[in-house]
Amino acid sequence: MDAGVNIAAKPDRRQALDCLAQARALAPAIAAAAARIEAARQLPEDLLEALHAAGLYRMLFPRSLGGQELALPVYIQVIEEIAKHDASTAWCIGQSSVCSTITASLDHAVAWEMFGRDPRAVLNWGPQGRTAKAVVADGGYRLTGRWPFASGSRHATFLAAHCTVYEADGTTPRLDAEGRPAERTFIFPRASAEIIDNWYVMGLKGTGSDSYAVTDLFVPAERTMTVFGRNPAERRERGPLYLFTVHQLFGASFAAVALGIARSALDAFVELARTKVPAPTGGSTVLRDNAVIQSQVGVAQTQLAGARVFLMHALEDIWQEAVATGAVSLDKRVAMRMAEMNATQMARQVVDTAYHAAGATAIFEANPFERRFRDLHTVSQQVQAHYSVFEVIGKHFLGLPLTSRLI
Repeated sequence: MDAGVNIAAKPDRRQALDCLAQARALAPAIAAAAARIEAARQLPEDLLEALHAAGLYRMLFPRSLGGQELALPVYIQVIEEIAKHDASTAWCIGQSSVCSTITASLDHAVAWEMFGRDPRAVLNWGPQGRTAKAVVADGGYRLTGRWPFASGSRHATFLAAHCTVYEADGTTPRLDAEGRPAERTFIFPRASAEIIDNWYVMGLKGTGSDSYAVTDLFVPAERTMTVFGRNPAERRERGPLYLFTVHQLFGASFAAVALGIARSALDAFVELARTKVPAPTGGSTVLRDNAVIQSQVGVAQTQLAGARVFLMHALEDIWQEAVATGAVSLDKRVAMRMAEMNATQMARQVVDTAYHAAGATAIFEANPFERRFRDLHTVSQQVQAHYSVFEVIGKHFLGLPLTSRLI
């Protein structure tokens, strides 16, 4: 068993890539595939092939597994760039990327066999199963349950599931070191699960966020870990990226998706405003000459620029702390969450402004507004963007204890 992967001692199996340049180069292909993505509710194979070839599914895998192990602020810019052209593509890559970080808590040989040997290996999962259970068995666990919202799972080779562990009798919860019911994450081939095709939604249609289920599936102990890989004692990769929890990384990814959607919607409206003549003007004045429109664009540009600067500053700040100290402080984790929440809320306001200011133009599928409106309002329904997160932030500033995993 590896005591830990020391990057200085292990071979660097990655091929260094400029992932942001790769994303920008693929922008026309991503945009061109958007209608197919929406219709099929998944990414098409030709686009998947291009994304894999560009290394965009390996951004957060450890270097020791052939991944890029990108700095967090760089990764977020890549997700934002992809989201400008198609939100579902960005969401799928973001989900898979964050899921891949838990490989840092696997024994290196086990992780390599699953995720290093195959350069197209992808891991996805849904949130913790409410009624799922894992029963202790010889050499591992027997897993039964159902998990929803497995974004990107149609393109996965492996799935993970999270649930409470029970002793061999199947009824007695196993307790952790603190006397609470033990929770673990279990990794298994996607082919071992039943996929429930239930992703019929208003936005992010192309993410194929289906549910999945298993019944009495044996999972070897070496393919499990403390739930979401959150036990530092199990972590075998020492890079600063793996100091962040999956909840923190998901929050950053979702905020980047929101900013990318908002930027493309606002740019599209600015372009429209140069030529559209609203009917009430009698065909004499384009939108951009309207004082209200000018004000709305000014506010929206300010909101979006401010939100992006705040997010990038908070991410750069906490990343530099992680690199310098090998830890991430509570104050900087709260600031990161503040910036993520603000980015999503401001992005939604900007998209709403662009959508309504575009008038009836915005309702047609052929125009670049209604899908972005639906996608952004789907992003903002996710728990990471819920207003209750501000309550947790407020508690911090009021000196109250925090228990939320999101911080």
